[in-house]
Parts: sequence; structure tokens; C-alpha cells
Amino acid sequence: MLLIPAIDLKDGKCVRLQQGDMAQSTTFGDDPAAMALRWLDAGARRLHLVDLNGAFAGRPINEVAVKSILRAVGDRIPVQLGGGIRDLDTIERYLDDGLSYVIIGTAAVKSPGFLKDACSAFGGHIIVGLDAKDGKVATDGWSKLTGHEVIDLAKKFEDYGVEAVIYTDIGRDGMLTGINIEATVKLAQALSIPVIASGGLAGMPDIDALCAVEADGVEGVICGRSIYTGALDFTAAQARADELAAA
Repeated sequence: MLLIPAIDLKDGKCVRLQQGDMAQSTTFGDDPAAMALRWLDAGARRLHLVDLNGAFAGRPINEVAVKSILRAVGDRIPVQLGGGIRDLDTIERYLDDGLSYVIIGTAAVKSPGFLKDACSAFGGHIIVGLDAKDGKVATDGWSKLTGHEVIDLAKKFEDYGVEAVIYTDIGRDGMLTGINIEATVKLAQALSIPVIASGGLAGMPDIDALCAVEADGVEGVICGRSIYTGALDFTAAQARADELAAA
């Protein structure tokens, strides 16, 4: 089980939102590169970046901060990024800068052809982010609920050749109420590509529950507010996940 620290970028700073609300942001650091190194030192094996301004604007806004993180981390661990990625030129630029994976969310739902082209052009580097509430996919920084079922869309995107699906329960994100294990497993069982859980990670019981369903295809979990508030000790949690995997 891969525990992936999230660094959410807003106006060049590291923040956390509650349920995707830009008005409810808590700043956890002014130096994104230093934050990245903090999680690298804590034992992270991958980083998850979100350009929050970009997600709402529909184009990259925090590119300077992203580049500073990529320079600091170098090639020591993979870095994935989502938020405002809507065209192939942007993907190519970010991959050239050293990004390992690009996460396509809203654009995947609204422009499936773009996702298909991205998978063709940059095979092995494209992850889809599906944000959902009660099984229905949301877009545009979670501000719009669609009629699409998560599993139906995920299967279609799997056929396009995406590397993995990040599944976020937006009702739980930033609320520390626990991962929606049932919905995450249901999605993972319907796919042959890995699913990464996101939204609501609260503490060690969530890690235990996720490790118990790793064989169903749940490969990792995005760690957000819990590791910033101290509700979850990241290093201890990754050690626990490794211990359970070895058992």
C-alpha cells in the first residue's frame, strides 16, 4: 500500500481545503519545495500535487511552485500532478519538467477524446481522477455533479489506456471522517488497473482497512489533512502498511 502525501497549491502556497471549497482553505506552508522534501525525508515514495487555482481556472496557475518541487525532488521519487490540465502541450511541458504522471479529471469527463489522445501520446503517464458523490461523478473543482456513474466512466477510461484511477469521495475530503472503503473496493473490483483511494483519510484504522483490500486492486491512498494536522503519523503509517503487506 502506497501512502502518497498530497501538496495542494493555492497562490503558490501549500494549503488544504474542506470538501473542495476554496473559501475554506488552511495554509500549511509558504515553501512548496521545502514541503516536498519534508515528505521525502519522512519516507514518501510518491508525491501528489494539486494546482487548486488551475483546477478552477482550467489552465496551469501554480507552475512555478510545481517546478520548484520537481527541482527539489529530482528523480528520487515519482511526482504526479492534477489541476487545470486541458491540452496535450501542457502535458508534454510538465513531463519534460520531470513530472512522472499527469492526472486528468474534469477534462476526462467533458472531453473523452482529449483523454484518449493523451493516453496515445503519453502512454504510461496518464492517471484519471474521478471525484464522486453518491456514485455520481463531479467536475469543475467539484462544483458540478454529472449524471455519470463512476464505474461506467472508469471502465471506458481503462479501455483508453490510463495507468490508474484516483477515486475521491468528495463528501469526505478534508473532513477526516474516514475513507469510503466500500465504494473504493467496488470500483477497484470492476477494473484491472490500480485504484488509488482519496478523501477522508483519518487515522491508522483507515490504513488497516485499506491494506485489507489491497488485493482487490486498491494500490495506494492520498494522504492530506490527516498528515498535516498530526492525526496520522505518515512515517509510522507507511511502516504499518509495509508490515501488513509482509505478513
